[in-house]
Amino acid sequence: MVTLKGKNIYLRALEPEDLEFVYTIENNESIWEVSNTQTPYSRFLIRQYLENAHQDIYEAKQLRLVICKNQDFEAVGLIDLFDFDPRNNRAGVGILIQNSTNRNSGIGTEALDLLIQYAFTKLNLHQLYANIDLENEASLALFTNFGFQNIGIKKQWNLINGRYKDEALFQLINNLF
Repeated sequence: MVTLKGKNIYLRALEPEDLEFVYTIENNESIWEVSNTQTPYSRFLIRQYLENAHQDIYEAKQLRLVICKNQDFEAVGLIDLFDFDPRNNRAGVGILIQNSTNRNSGIGTEALDLLIQYAFTKLNLHQLYANIDLENEASLALFTNFGFQNIGIKKQWNLINGRYKDEALFQLINNLF
């Protein structure tokens, strides 16, 4: 896969060298509610996952890319297309910036822009969607700024710390086709 390059960041495929980076993200309990994770992952499982990361989106039904800064090549986050459905030309989108110091700096905006362009022009997708906790103001703003529309609320959808939370379903339709 060709690296997707922006002004300040680029998106690249997962590499075996990303083991510790992915391990740290997947085992950070503070973000488990975003990823719907409930148990820790071993390095062994993540190594196996990385070994299979060579599968293309048509095989894996997912494309996970590492978000890196241009100036120092530092990996700062992950952005995913998931539940890829080539029959209906749609996929879900998820994004995570690892450290709070890199959040609200434009990295997520640039990464999402690159991914949307790739999804609509290279994969010829008709629509993208995102599931967003109604309390996640940063994600709500990010996706809304790209024209994603809130098409519904899933009431009491996720049980987080003993409390049911609503989740919004956002959708972006590619009207170019």
